[in-house]
Amino acid sequence: MNSVWRWFRRLIVICLVLVLGLGAPVAYVETMCQGDARPQPYAALIDPAHHRPETRSLMTYPEWYIVHAYEDYAEVLRDGDPHDYSYLRSIGGFWTSLCAITGEASAHGEIDRDTKQMVYVIGTSFTAELALKAAYEETLGRLFAWLRGPRPTPLDKLSARQAAEYAAFLQQVPWYKWSFRADAEAIRTQSTAALRDTERRLALGLEYRAKAAYADVIAQAVAQVGQDELTLRMIVTGASPTQFARYDGVTVIKTRPEGIEIETPRYRALTRLLMRMASDGIDVIEIAGNDDILLTAISDQPGEPGSLLSRQRQGFDDYRHLITLDVTELMQRLRQMEQTSLTLEHIHDY
Repeated sequence: MNSVWRWFRRLIVICLVLVLGLGAPVAYVETMCQGDARPQPYAALIDPAHHRPETRSLMTYPEWYIVHAYEDYAEVLRDGDPHDYSYLRSIGGFWTSLCAITGEASAHGEIDRDTKQMVYVIGTSFTAELALKAAYEETLGRLFAWLRGPRPTPLDKLSARQAAEYAAFLQQVPWYKWSFRADAEAIRTQSTAALRDTERRLALGLEYRAKAAYADVIAQAVAQVGQDELTLRMIVTGASPTQFARYDGVTVIKTRPEGIEIETPRYRALTRLLMRMASDGIDVIEIAGNDDILLTAISDQPGEPGSLLSRQRQGFDDYRHLITLDVTELMQRLRQMEQTSLTLEHIHDY
């Protein structure tokens, strides 16, 4: 009984350490990253029924940070192994960027509780996932890669392709809709007798099945509360209503004194659409009832004047910059990028 009690106490201590470790970044952001700027008043043009909170432009970045992290991971696997990826650096990057944008958000309004909760949940999940992956890949994973030698096995190549396909999938579709079970089955059926393949089959098979089970839970939760809106409204100038027939997914709502009100897709599709509209000479007056927006751009320079935050990308020889600007300046900024070292990565809607 004494032995059982000792192991039980150890288990309790381990659980407490895990809870404190995962909760510490949340506590830090909540206490140390709150800005004190006051939002500037803005008289929106679009009907309030189609407004989205302006702070959401900033608070979408943590989700995209995770998308970018998987893209970085896939790039590392292109010529390397999982242990070459810096998992702890990626975890730290999530929370430091969240701290920066949380402080900046005070200039755009109060972050609503549901958004905060969502960001903390995905951040904690991301931290736990990468910490577990680091614990394995930096020890047993590294050992089996060393025993394998410099030449990748069939499952090394397959898992690298899966990582690249998953990273591309996340650009427009929520992660929980990915078929992790199909990945697990491919790993199982394409495994060879090589020692590294046996290890990859067991390790990745367990990882994919765990993710599949978690994805089922998330999908059920989303089904109960409903998906977020897939479109938003904006007011634009520099085009006639008939011109928008050339743009997939765009609906003309009405012509107003300030410009043309249109409805567009969100997420990655919006970034591609705005890039095309900018090159066609169209300007934006307002998006979803807001006058400020966040975008990310890539360059070979470690800093960008006026950027909120700049970080080097793993696997790439370049840097990501977070830039906030007025909605009315957005299209001109996109057009000017062609003459600079910046390359647009993503425009963060609301």
